[in-house]
Amino acid sequence: MAQVRLPTALVTLFPGTPRRLVLPGATVADVLTSLDEQVPGIHDRLFTSRRQIRDHIRLFVDGEAADLSTLVPPRSTVDVVLAVSGG
Repeated sequence: MAQVRLPTALVTLFPGTPRRLVLPGATVADVLTSLDEQVPGIHDRLFTSRRQIRDHIRLFVDGEAADLSTLVPPRSTVDVVLAVSGG
């Protein structure tokens, strides 16, 4: 099981969703599947129609940049971060 931390901007789109959840998964993809089971519809906010992480989403496992295939050891922390851009 991993602790998943979500940004406030994402959580506000799904009323009642906590910013921190404990979810199962061996990889980041597995954890995000578990997240969508707990928060139906969040998948569409994280993934494109081609099942790729959206450009403005960054993923980290225990503080290290991650992708969908990154392994998630037990008791890890998975952070979902919204990238900031400007101009």
